Formats: sequence, structure tokens, C-alpha cells
Amino acid sequence: MESNPQPVNRLIEQFRKLPGVGRKGAQRMAFYLLSLPQEEGLAFAEAVADACSGVKRCSVCCNLSTDDICPICSSPKRDRKLVCAVETPEDLMAIERGGGFRGTYHILGGALSPIDDVGPDDLNIAQLLRRVSEDGVEEVILATNSNVEGEATALYISKLLKPLGVRATRLASGLPVGSNLQYADSVTLQKAIDGRQEL
Repeated sequence: MESNPQPVNRLIEQFRKLPGVGRKGAQRMAFYLLSLPQEEGLAFAEAVADACSGVKRCSVCCNLSTDDICPICSSPKRDRKLVCAVETPEDLMAIERGGGFRGTYHILGGALSPIDDVGPDDLNIAQLLRRVSEDGVEEVILATNSNVEGEATALYISKLLKPLGVRATRLASGLPVGSNLQYADSVTLQKAIDGRQEL
């Protein structure tokens, strides 16, 4: 690192802050970026600056948006009485790719994790409860991840929703379409059995 000019070292350190990027990966990205024609490198830098300065959180659902209210929340075609609570904007995008959900969303900003010092006040749970009370939400789909933190978050929120008379549901879990039973783990198989439906 001592042989690099200081701006290169600073660039490498910034890339190292990205999740899953170590020293070598950060160096590869930095040197690749510097190998581009100058106008492409500057276009990359401008895109990062524009995103950092022009993107904010939707005042309704906490999703990323360039406006105060995101396009999903402002769409008249969406059912505002049905809210799907997800951990991240990436989770929202995954559900949207399916094309079948016509409700709205709420970005929690993560999941409860005492080990990582993430408690209820660190998530957008209060905003969700306020929204439920003020907007007449009838059902909240708790689409958190199927891990310990996601399950704990879903259970915690469902207990808060119950006194409000709001239906709290969880995404179905089990076997993926096209999979073989012999390759499924025992937890997935049990969830599939527990969530069985009548034909």
C-alpha cells in the first residue's frame, strides 16, 4: 500500500467498507476503476455522488426514493390496506420481481439481533405501527428472513399488531418448486408439512 499514491489508497479503503469485500477485492476494484477511460471513471463517481445525495427514504414505507413518497406508495393501483414488511429494499425488489403482489411495503431496516446490538428502536417498527393505526391497514405480511433474527422480528411485530386488531401473517415456507424431497433439510421439510394446504 505504501507504493500506491494516497488517492489510490483512499479509494481502496472505501471499497473495503463494502460488505463482503476484503483487501484484495478492494484493490481489484480500485485498479479496475482506474484502468477505465477517465470519463467512465468520472461517470462512476458521479453516479455514486448522485445516489448518495439524491436518494432518500420514503416518508411512508422507508423504501429508497428520489421523492418524499416512493412510486409504490403513491400508486393508486396499490392496496394500502395490505402491507408487506420486509427487512431491506433488496427484499422488496425480490417480491416485486414476482409481479403478483399488489399491496404496499414497509422496510424494517434489518432484523432484531441482540448479538449485533440491534433492538426494536434501531428498526422502523414504530413507523409501521403508526402507519397501521393511521392508514387503516388490515393485514401485515411479515416477510422477514427465515433465520433466527427474522423469525424473532416477525414474532415481536405480530405481538405488537395483535392488540391493534390487525391480521399478522407470515410468508409460507417449505419446498421450492421443482425440488426433490431427498435433498431438502429437515427444518425445510417440517415447515412444508406444517404449512400444508388442502387440495
